[in-house]
Amino acid sequence: MFFVDTVAVPGLGNRSYLAGGPATAVAIDPPRDIDRVLEAAARRGVRISHVVETHVHNDYVSGGLELARIAGAQYVVPAAAAVSYARLPIADGDELPVDEGLVLRAMATPGHTPHHTAYVLAEAGAPVAVFTGGSLLVGTVGRPDLVEPRLTEALAHAQHASAHRLAAELPDDTAVLPTHGFGSFCSAGASPAGADAAPTTIGEQAKVNEALLKDADDFVAELLAALDDAPAYYAHMAPINTAGPAPVDLTPPAVADAGELAARLAAGEWVVDLRSRVAFAAGHVAGSYNIEAGGQLATYLAWLIPWGRPVTLLAESPEQLAEAQRELVRVGIDRPAAAATGGPEDWLRAGDKPESYRRATFAELSAEDGEGALVLDVRRASERKSTGGILGSVSIPLHELRGRTSELPKDRTVWVHCAGGMRASIAASMLAAAGYDVVAVDDSFANAPVPPRC
Repeated sequence: MFFVDTVAVPGLGNRSYLAGGPATAVAIDPPRDIDRVLEAAARRGVRISHVVETHVHNDYVSGGLELARIAGAQYVVPAAAAVSYARLPIADGDELPVDEGLVLRAMATPGHTPHHTAYVLAEAGAPVAVFTGGSLLVGTVGRPDLVEPRLTEALAHAQHASAHRLAAELPDDTAVLPTHGFGSFCSAGASPAGADAAPTTIGEQAKVNEALLKDADDFVAELLAALDDAPAYYAHMAPINTAGPAPVDLTPPAVADAGELAARLAAGEWVVDLRSRVAFAAGHVAGSYNIEAGGQLATYLAWLIPWGRPVTLLAESPEQLAEAQRELVRVGIDRPAAAATGGPEDWLRAGDKPESYRRATFAELSAEDGEGALVLDVRRASERKSTGGILGSVSIPLHELRGRTSELPKDRTVWVHCAGGMRASIAASMLAAAGYDVVAVDDSFANAPVPPRC
């Protein structure tokens, strides 16, 4: 009897898998923090014989090379992927033994990358699951634009063909187990509500997945038109994965006192406060930024910070700090320059006072009178296009804000909003650090006063 265990990475919208039988298993697309996969294998009492990659990932640093070394497993990477380390190359139709009666068969599914490969788990010769990586996702497919702009259209067509190959060659009851698509920016579209919890099959996807419902030309045209900006740090992920990521170090970083924090801020380094946006707005170290722990900390910090810039973390507890470190190594931010735990009273020098700014609702924004306020919308352009915006508001997506603050006047209060409050808090902290008078609108955009398609 086979099993499939899921190792979820919700902050990145990804999943890894451990699949096998009573004695041995394979790991598919493992995250950088490999201890979670090793623990899953230990719970099952199985040996990991193979560590398998569906593709060279563009959105996170893989733990595959290190997991294979630690587990004494073979590292399996598509043969067409140009990597710099020894691995077992695999091509379309190749099979890997998993356990008695279980095999893993490679199935070429180019599109997300040129070399992308799905893996069919078969028991007694019958397919039972397919690990689709970034090819066939829940209700959508993986992005085709993360490799090279000149390849995007061709890869989009290949993505459509790969989805149809999977649907044509596998039974309807085959479980579909993608790596991306549970909130990942690697997804070319949004997965339907409940996709995180509900398993799916080839047959179900044939009824709902746009790649399987539309002809190639219509599908490609709509996919390309809908592509939004990808996180800037994606550009660094494939080179790291191609070269071979280093082992991670999750030991606590050096502790910074109030004087060192002040010096790092003065030097232009990033000091990031991981506390809740409510706590940060109420009081924080001047010049620090707020990106709440959990959620999408790794995505937004790696997206916004200049790549390679030292970052110091401020956390309310050692546990919060440790979890943040774990999230950040997944996207190549390997070691914080320093860290401190506690609260503003622990991080400020004698005589320094915490900074604060106001939080508000859309109702309070609507009641604002006078011409001193400026409304800043930091949602992505695609969000604003689909739902409209507040009349007279300025649109600067959060990931563009650092380079466009000069467009905002400093003699007006900036009321900054997003879709739910988290990105507004990040933006508000960045603007406050730059000397702006800000109000963070911490509210659902469903409550915003939006005229039709303003």
